[in-house]
Amino acid sequence: MIVQQHLIFLLCSLCPGVFKGGMGQFPITQNVTVVEGGTANMTCRVDYNDNTSLQWSNPAQQTLFFGDKKALRDHRIELLRATSQELTIRIGDVSLSDEGLYTCSLFTMPVKTTKAFLTVLGVPRRPEITGFTKPAMEGEEITLKCSTTGSKPAANIRWFRNDKEVQGTQEVNATGKSFTVKSSLKFLVDKRDDGVAYTCGVEHVSLSSPYTTTEVLEIHYAPHVEITHSLIIPQEGQYFKLECISKGNPRPEPVLWFKDGGDLPDIERMIVEGRELTITTLNKTDNGTYRCEASNHVGTSSAEYTLFVYGGYFSEVLALLHFISAGLPLLLLHSDGAIPNLFAAYRHDSKVQAKIQIQHKWCSI
Repeated sequence: MIVQQHLIFLLCSLCPGVFKGGMGQFPITQNVTVVEGGTANMTCRVDYNDNTSLQWSNPAQQTLFFGDKKALRDHRIELLRATSQELTIRIGDVSLSDEGLYTCSLFTMPVKTTKAFLTVLGVPRRPEITGFTKPAMEGEEITLKCSTTGSKPAANIRWFRNDKEVQGTQEVNATGKSFTVKSSLKFLVDKRDDGVAYTCGVEHVSLSSPYTTTEVLEIHYAPHVEITHSLIIPQEGQYFKLECISKGNPRPEPVLWFKDGGDLPDIERMIVEGRELTITTLNKTDNGTYRCEASNHVGTSSAEYTLFVYGGYFSEVLALLHFISAGLPLLLLHSDGAIPNLFAAYRHDSKVQAKIQIQHKWCSI
């Protein structure tokens, strides 16, 4: 019995590595995530080791390093640290094909192994907006398309109209290990879309900030015309000016002026400069309807102004209407007639109560 105990003690003294290896120690590894094109450091370590070797293998079970000995000819893979308790290797210029389970092996009896997963993020390409040909016509339906390739996992595309987000239709397709993502916007355009910026943004876990690209819309539309005048009450002998304000794309040039459906009758007193019509000295013969017309390749629009030139005696009636809701004064002018002694005040098609003071005076010019 004493001899048997002595033999067991002797065996334990001669083979400490074998028995420690059999105590259940496994290598310690950690999963690694890296962006495509980046560098991955793979570390395997043990708490204690009695001269047994550590080994790294790739997902295809090809040995990369056995201790400090390189086994696979790949210039991207290099040794960083090799000791009895640690084996760290570096994989440079990582590609999507490098992704998978890597194995660290501790060559005890039996061999102990631990897995580490290398995740490779595919970086999306910068987006492009297609499908829109400048310029578009008002009322036309257009489609904006934005696409990006090479992302893993699939990227997300967002649309913005100026600074406000709008919803597009997204489509994701796998291309090998990466994804192609497409998104589209379809809508009818009008003049309010002219000059509006549509931005496509690509978001992805591999990006610190989104990739963006912007398309500024150019919309052609027919002119919109209105006429402004320099005097509220035109009177004989005064200088008078009409201005034709036309908005269109392309800008309508020039504008045309007409009186009572025909050409201007008095080109000496009626002067056209650009968008303005000036009558140097008003008289009663200038009464009539003036029309401004503006055109571009999309269409033609016009606006009218009826001129009435006042002369002789007129009565000015000053009515101060103290509205209950607003308390705003109102000036009423009554020409060539009897002075009214009764007023009714309206606001938004509803009769309102009003306190009225009437003053009048006779003037001549």
